[in-house]
Amino acid sequence: MEPTAGSGQLLAISDLHITYPENRALVEGMRPTGDDDWLIVAGDIAETVDDIRWTLATLADRFHTVLWAPGNHDLWTHPRDPVTLRGVARYEHLVALCRELGVLTPEDPYPVWRGPGGPVVVAPLFLLYDYSFLPAGSATKEEGLAYAYSTGIVCSDEYLLHPDPYPTREDWCRARVAETERRLAELPEDLPTVLAGHYPLDRHPMDVLWHPEFAMWCGTELTADWHRRFRVTTNVYGHLHIPRTTWLDGVRFEEVSVGYPREWQKRPDSPGRLRRILPMEVGPGDRGTAPGVGRGRGGVR
Repeated sequence: MEPTAGSGQLLAISDLHITYPENRALVEGMRPTGDDDWLIVAGDIAETVDDIRWTLATLADRFHTVLWAPGNHDLWTHPRDPVTLRGVARYEHLVALCRELGVLTPEDPYPVWRGPGGPVVVAPLFLLYDYSFLPAGSATKEEGLAYAYSTGIVCSDEYLLHPDPYPTREDWCRARVAETERRLAELPEDLPTVLAGHYPLDRHPMDVLWHPEFAMWCGTELTADWHRRFRVTTNVYGHLHIPRTTWLDGVRFEEVSVGYPREWQKRPDSPGRLRRILPMEVGPGDRGTAPGVGRGRGGVR
């Protein structure tokens, strides 16, 4: 392995949801700590292409390198968005937008962070979910969805996230997992990785959900061993709106979401704080559940 060189910090944030003016203001105030900082944006910027473009352009103008992984909101075909592309076509449209702005995506070669804590491969991931995180007592997707609908805890993806041309979202997920797995397996075995996507690689972060049925829209069992197989130092993710650090098999899982104003306004931490991934940040963030955060993720999202 090459020795660590360079300077800067590898930072991360997700779930910016800039449709809310309060969250847009947070993005306007985000700055690097120096000229060499990289920033991971782990999905859920907004529901319209114009808002996604503004956010990534703003951040790419400030940070040395920006890496983007899509969230479910980014992939929605929302009636408010004049861009009516669906499924893979919408994702490819956003990838093209990122390339225009110089932002790295899951479709680009994975870069190597060579600053403090490196060298480490930083891989933005687009994996989706396959309903394998079923509620207790449910044996199939159909049973799980029936239970979720009976409780009123249903992700808005069911209405707005289209898998075209795949028949289902789980088919799209399995295709993404297979292709990403192939690429990760080809990485040099002497390099550790930071895997950054919208969803966690393992189910354990869902243990704190008020409504466990929401876990169906939060990832896939197909990646449950990736943190061990692919030499992961940190799995960066969002989606849950429960920013915290957990550890599994000696691997750090870092939830870096901002969330909605009604959520972050209740927290003692400064809103929109960029989480330092490398060099590894230790202290109040390294805990099971952040004080003032509690459990989260209920209702229709």
